Amino acid sequence: MKDNVKAVETVTIPKAEYESMKQQLAWLMEQLKLSRQQRFGASSEKSANGQVNFFNEAETAADLSAAEPELEEVKAYRRKKSRGAADRPPPDLPVEIIEHELPEGERLCPDCGGPLHVMGRETREELKIIPAKAVIIRHVQHVYACRNCEENAERVPIIKAAMPQPVIKGSFSSPETIAYIAAQKFVMGIPLYRQEQEWERSGIHLSRQTMSNWLIRCAEDWLKPIYDRLHQLLCAREVLHGDETVVRVLREPGREAQSLSYMWLYRTSGDAVHPIVLYDYQTSRLGEHPAAFLRDFKGFLHTDGHDEYHRKLPEAIIVVGCWAHCRRKFHEALTAVQKKDRADSESMRGKQFCDRLFSLEREYAVLPTDENFKARRLARGERSKPVMDAFFDWAAKVEKVILPKSLLGEAVRYALNQRLWLERVLLDGRLELSNNRAERSIKPFVIGRKNWLFNNTPKGANASAVMYSIVETAKENGLIPLEYLSEVFRKAPNLPTDGSIDSLLPWNLKGHV
Repeated sequence: MKDNVKAVETVTIPKAEYESMKQQLAWLMEQLKLSRQQRFGASSEKSANGQVNFFNEAETAADLSAAEPELEEVKAYRRKKSRGAADRPPPDLPVEIIEHELPEGERLCPDCGGPLHVMGRETREELKIIPAKAVIIRHVQHVYACRNCEENAERVPIIKAAMPQPVIKGSFSSPETIAYIAAQKFVMGIPLYRQEQEWERSGIHLSRQTMSNWLIRCAEDWLKPIYDRLHQLLCAREVLHGDETVVRVLREPGREAQSLSYMWLYRTSGDAVHPIVLYDYQTSRLGEHPAAFLRDFKGFLHTDGHDEYHRKLPEAIIVVGCWAHCRRKFHEALTAVQKKDRADSESMRGKQFCDRLFSLEREYAVLPTDENFKARRLARGERSKPVMDAFFDWAAKVEKVILPKSLLGEAVRYALNQRLWLERVLLDGRLELSNNRAERSIKPFVIGRKNWLFNNTPKGANASAVMYSIVETAKENGLIPLEYLSEVFRKAPNLPTDGSIDSLLPWNLKGHV
């Protein structure tokens, strides 16, 4: 038996190489856990039970606007659980009444044979959906002439009755049809090829190419002037948000179909009375694009940590960082920590610093504000700044003792590298702690992109940018995009030559749609 036993060869690995392999293994395990969390775990970044456990001072639960409570005794009661209370049709829907009556010959008492009378009524209501239907609108323009002039004069005046200009000359399209197609694609995310199939099932032959031509033509003729005016108003603001996302354009001169282009987004902040959301299509993610789009803007711009915002924008634009991005880094680092070790981990500590800042922001939201939001700025200086200082002091210490390529190391390095821009939220009370406002506005485009996947040409991509801008701005101002687009396509072709495009802005049409 001893002759069959093979000696085990011992391999000696240098200590430096062993430590490198150990760090690489730890990094790979973190990436594996993060990947599994992103694929199979919950996407929410909320803290457990919404609690911030790291800060125990008395002001943690403070509410600056709360008055002293008055105690009052109330009797215990039981309330029947409401079922489907939110699922109710609006009260202003038209009502169709169907009466269910006994036939005349059956209105006799089964016992004595006497006549029956109506002693009451039982009712039930149902929501009836009537599918959309298409009709042909035939415009007949009457032409008038003078009989007397026809018989006695050398010149016969011919007068035509007034008739509105079409949305597209020489086309059978209507404002309502184009608005419907646009709303289906840019609000509901339904690609044109699926709309083509739906039209076909209704017996209407309307190709996706025709629909695409209609959308591009209307975007250029009627929506682009509104877009340009909104661009002017946007740049006149003092606080904006910016973000960007990828988009693929197949037939772009000099570029491969697999090349990535970008849809940039710029929008007003929470201090704007009339919100504006604008998209801008560009071929790259370089900072020269926001610099060109915002060349007339002077003020604060909320962004993520993209370096191009920090290198290419003019000095008149003050970039403000996003604490939500900073917090997300620590949240990702926390997913790589074993559950039993999370509560006392440095990743949790960093996340709780961020949670504390957001908790304070919820308190500041109810503070009385004036034109310059001075109350919020002063409150941040007194309460948020010490938390930020403690956070960056902690991050600087942690950076020295953790692996730089670990998820926690990346989170700490991101926070320290972004410190200059993260702390700028203290400069003005109108600023916000995160850039979530821009991320929410760019999400409809991202959802739509999952359905239609790509644009065919740059012309279509630019038209999409204009369409999404008008639709999202209408939504932000409380309008139904379908109704707003229909009204614009009706009024824009008939706008007087000296008429102002401002009459078509969402907040000026709000009472008309």
